[in-house]
Amino acid sequence: MIANSLFWIGLVVSLGIGFVYFRDLGDVTQMIIRVKRANMVRAIRHEYTLIGIGLAGAFVAGLMHLGFGAGPAWAFWAGLALVALFYVFPWVYVHLGLRNQMSSARYYPIKEAKDYVAPANSVLVIENNGVARAHPDHQLLRPHLAGNAEGLDGEDVVMTYCAMANLGVGYKPEIKGQRLKLEVLAQHGNNLILRDNATGEPIQHIYGRFDGAGPNDDGMTPWPTFRMSFRGFEKAYPDGQVYLNKPSANPLLRLFDMAMEIAFSSGIVRQHQEAAPIMNNMTHFDDRLPNKTYVWGIDIGEDAVCYTEDFIKAQGNILNTTVGGRDIVFAHHPEYDSTGAWYNDSGSSVKRIDFFGKSDHGQLQRVERLKPGLFWHVWVQFLPHTEINRVSRVARAA
Repeated sequence: MIANSLFWIGLVVSLGIGFVYFRDLGDVTQMIIRVKRANMVRAIRHEYTLIGIGLAGAFVAGLMHLGFGAGPAWAFWAGLALVALFYVFPWVYVHLGLRNQMSSARYYPIKEAKDYVAPANSVLVIENNGVARAHPDHQLLRPHLAGNAEGLDGEDVVMTYCAMANLGVGYKPEIKGQRLKLEVLAQHGNNLILRDNATGEPIQHIYGRFDGAGPNDDGMTPWPTFRMSFRGFEKAYPDGQVYLNKPSANPLLRLFDMAMEIAFSSGIVRQHQEAAPIMNNMTHFDDRLPNKTYVWGIDIGEDAVCYTEDFIKAQGNILNTTVGGRDIVFAHHPEYDSTGAWYNDSGSSVKRIDFFGKSDHGQLQRVERLKPGLFWHVWVQFLPHTEINRVSRVARAA
């Protein structure tokens, strides 16, 4: 009697917790059901506690069945199969399949990268003192994180990438002076939720802050990040380095990675082609722009503004504006297939600025909070108060 009770209790506990773990961190589940963000955050914070309790329940059920003959065989073996699905799939998918490269990314010369990246491919670029790194979207598709001990000319900067949002941001991986051990755990609102494995705390990708922190709280320091074509990168930075996620030499790992790439690629192709999010875990919709419009957004404090590239081009490829009390100039440079934003502290409107920030008012600094070319539906999900294509209200004529 006691053995039977322990069998069923162990099995129910194991399957119940396993279902929650699979639902909240299995990712593919969001193709079918809507997962609450609060549940996902809880699973991220307490992942290994959930796994430990759930597997302990499975162990008790197994001990009672195999050691004392408790419980029907069909229930035990069916339960065991479900336990394997509920626990093994999410853990392997998240911790092995995503190939975290926060500290192990490899960068290659442009000449070698040409075998993997087409001239028109979009790349996300970070630069420091003339040292530039390009990150092609398709190479970042699964690792999500790219950085190494060498750093960006000595600066500890990690490229973070969310394919669902089409968003890449360079961040210094530290908060309040403490270096973070970043890992991607999930996505909600079509944007990554990372975890600092040192504290167990979740971090929303687009904000770069711990869960629950406000816009004026400390977060990761963003590094100026901009988009351009690969051919534009070669023109601007002929000695630049390119991130490549080359296939593994291990044949089994290579096959595993190939299967993961196929699964990721098929979904992301649909995300770019279809109007609706392929994983509809959104809580806010705004029809001021079509969902999959690419926008260049800046948020400073409580203020948020985004621009479409077409609007900037229509202004003669240059636009003076103000965000969060800072004068900013946007510019599109067709020769590099790039749109960027720079701080303008001159007190006058900028009439000319080149790709490197040299303007008619001197050298300007790129805006570190620019989110280049992400989907409108993601930007407005997290910054619903955003304005679109704001024209200057304080920039003055020279």
